Amino acid sequence: MLALVAVPLMLVLIVSLFSRGVYGGLIYRVNVQNYLRFIDPLYVKVLWNSLEVAFLTTLACLVLGYPFAYVVARSSLRWRNLLLLLIIIPFWSNSLIRTYAWIVLLRTEGVINQVLLGMGLIDHPLKLLYNTGAVVLGLTYTLFPFMVLPLYASIEKLDRRLLEASADLGAGPWQTFCRVTLPLTMPGVIAGSLLVFIPSLGLFFIPDLMGGSRTMLISNLIQNQFLAARDWPFGSAASVILMILTLILIAFYLRLVKNTERLEVI
Repeated sequence: MLALVAVPLMLVLIVSLFSRGVYGGLIYRVNVQNYLRFIDPLYVKVLWNSLEVAFLTTLACLVLGYPFAYVVARSSLRWRNLLLLLIIIPFWSNSLIRTYAWIVLLRTEGVINQVLLGMGLIDHPLKLLYNTGAVVLGLTYTLFPFMVLPLYASIEKLDRRLLEASADLGAGPWQTFCRVTLPLTMPGVIAGSLLVFIPSLGLFFIPDLMGGSRTMLISNLIQNQFLAARDWPFGSAASVILMILTLILIAFYLRLVKNTERLEVI
């Protein structure tokens, strides 16, 4: 952990305090302007767009993943293993290749537009690619298993006798879900949301490929600063800000889990 995590993070923190040379490189002079540059409305907007896309991705994964995880957890052992295999199968191929597959489907001359045109449902190709919706779709597809697996683990441990007791006391299915199932599976919801939200902020190739130049997120900003602008100090400062935001989210998650466990004890 010290060699592979702590030391690289310390190097990023140290580089963020240096200055950029005229032709790139580093000037070993303390410069806090790398952090103050984020006060600029342009970078504030980039950070806000990143949080918005991460939130929409997390919400989409949760809305789609919770019913799926519930079905998997309540299915027979034979079907459960098959459904869990279907969740894990996407990890067997490279995520970059799967992203290009979505581009083939969504582009103007792609499969979806050609099918809709052939069926006469549309008169001209739809703009399904290079927008925020395409980025959210790509992130949702990539991170969906990270939401389903924690939800499955939480739902699978749920005592069915509590659901039967709720029904015996006159509660309907929706009331049982809101007052029994959802509160007891909240640790899985929080864990899955965290596992989706944080990577959504850091994945740069999906916004780059499916969003194009119209979608600039903080992950793309960091990539451009290191590879294109060769401004390593500012890119490192952006990375540090992203790490601080991640630590805040983790602290918030730990607090929620602690409060949930306290309520279960009561």
